[in-house]
Amino acid sequence: METQVDQAVEAWLRWVPRWEPATHRGRVAPCRRCLGSPILSAAGIGANAPHGVQHGLSTRMKTIVDHAVADYTARNLPMLQRELDDQAARNRARSYRPAEDLDPEFDGLPLDPEPVAGAPFLFTIAGLADDAGDELPPLPPLTEEAKVALRQEVALADEYANMVGREICGILLRHRLHIQAAISQHVEPQIEALLAELTQSLDSPFDPDAG
Repeated sequence: METQVDQAVEAWLRWVPRWEPATHRGRVAPCRRCLGSPILSAAGIGANAPHGVQHGLSTRMKTIVDHAVADYTARNLPMLQRELDDQAARNRARSYRPAEDLDPEFDGLPLDPEPVAGAPFLFTIAGLADDAGDELPPLPPLTEEAKVALRQEVALADEYANMVGREICGILLRHRLHIQAAISQHVEPQIEALLAELTQSLDSPFDPDAG
């Protein structure tokens, strides 16, 4: 686990120098992966850090948790594993899978921009993906006994995921200084430059040389 976290942090540190402030309109809905994340708190990334910077690290850590839970499930939770296998086969049968193989900085984010009032989209990527899913036959229904057993296995998987998450938080504490130094070096100067530019435009909304 320690090696995996170390490698993920190193990959994030290599990416941070390439980060640039987004020029498009921000999203209204908060990111459920990053908002109040104990992993980001352990890493020393505050809530004021740009979301893209947060998301790149939280997604890499989530991948570690997901892989650990997948291994635990395969070894200990046969009913849940069958359900996951069936769902995976269903997903592979989709003709359109736009959310697959995304870079960590984009994984889990909405596929489409926020809609603009009075300007509806002709189509959306998420809508096309849903249409592709609707073409597939539904999964067979479960008996009540199977539902109870499945809920128990899901609870065990969640408990294991929480345990892995706590372990990751402990490992990230040792990386806090490097993570915060990277933000200070590569992120904060760009934010300060944007604020300075905004302040200048507010102080001088019109070109003094014009007219």
